[in-house]
Amino acid sequence: MTEWTDASAAEFLRHLFTEAVEASKPEARIAPLLPPPPAGRILVLGAGKAAAGMARAVEAHYADAPRLSGLVITRHGQGEAAPGRIAVREAAHPVPDEAGIAATEELLALTQGLGPEDLVIALISGGASSLMVAPLAGLTLADKVELNRALLASGATISEMNCLRRHLSRVKGGRLAAACAPARVLALLVSDVPGDDPSVIASGPCHGDATTVADAQAVLGRLGLDLPRIAAALARPEAESVKPGDPRLARVESHIVCSPQMALEAAAEAARAAGVAAHILGDALEGDAREAGRLMAGIARQVVLRDQPFARPCLLLSGGETTVSIRGPAGVGGRNVEFLLAYLLAARDLPGWALAADTDGVDGGAEVAGAVGGAAVLQAAGRDPAEALAGHDAHSFFAAAGAQVVTGPTGTNVNDFRAILLP
Repeated sequence: MTEWTDASAAEFLRHLFTEAVEASKPEARIAPLLPPPPAGRILVLGAGKAAAGMARAVEAHYADAPRLSGLVITRHGQGEAAPGRIAVREAAHPVPDEAGIAATEELLALTQGLGPEDLVIALISGGASSLMVAPLAGLTLADKVELNRALLASGATISEMNCLRRHLSRVKGGRLAAACAPARVLALLVSDVPGDDPSVIASGPCHGDATTVADAQAVLGRLGLDLPRIAAALARPEAESVKPGDPRLARVESHIVCSPQMALEAAAEAARAAGVAAHILGDALEGDAREAGRLMAGIARQVVLRDQPFARPCLLLSGGETTVSIRGPAGVGGRNVEFLLAYLLAARDLPGWALAADTDGVDGGAEVAGAVGGAAVLQAAGRDPAEALAGHDAHSFFAAAGAQVVTGPTGTNVNDFRAILLP
């Protein structure tokens, strides 16, 4: 049996996170999904944190195809310097900017004149909702920025965010695919949402939207958001999204290239190879980050005290997307670090270690993926952990403790990764 130390446990959990991220990179999974070159053009369109790498994989596959072109949008600093036939534009995430507006207008212009013999390959990954931004007529970038900031601070779920985004955009909610008709559309998706629903990933630019304007209006009310210009836009007829069954979507085919479950399975396999029993609790856990941390501490306590539902030693894995509701003055947030700090506080009397990190390398407002450690971390920072949690300042806390997980841009995004090692 392994005799774990703080250092060896942290190294092991970091290794599992690396395995999960590597398994979530879409480049190697794309080629088997690509059809032979069509009689017409191949137009590649897309957005997201994995967009640049996905575009280069498509370009390599169709190296001999003469009529290949396109444009994808990725986060600032995540584009590739090497020029190619598929242009790469950079924009801001999670709050959109003017670069995103300009790139999206350029992307939409490429859809003009498509015919039935053309093939559009849509490359969509996490972050595309903010990167591919084309507000409805009458709305400005400032309106979208105000909405995004309000949603990020409200604790809105990803489903609630996307419901609003689909009804306030000229590209989301099936509108991108509709603009490409009558061409064939192949949508290749890297999922960062619970359940891997194509209509929710990046607000479903290539898929019909079953929600309605009334649903979007209800989200505004439920979250208590007082945004008069957004409310006025939702009252206009053009706010309704493209619905399932719309004939413009008849030639759309989609595939999930990578998903949270794939990442968890890769980590579980790596843990078992090291002789540690691994159990996946779910790939779609949602809710408040602090409450999720306390809940997971309750599960860990049952394992430690009762060997239920699993016997020790074991590893508990979970994914999904929790939320942070910011009220009053606060630090930079970060749902993964808030989850981890809440977990460690609730489980401080238990043996074990935990890691929580975002697979895209960015958690909240910090260019940090997350953090890792056990109960000793609570003293290592030299400050009150409960105070840091209350002030949404967990990133600074873990930085002071030397417990941050820093990866830089990973080129993918399948949402949160959480691992708890119970010796």
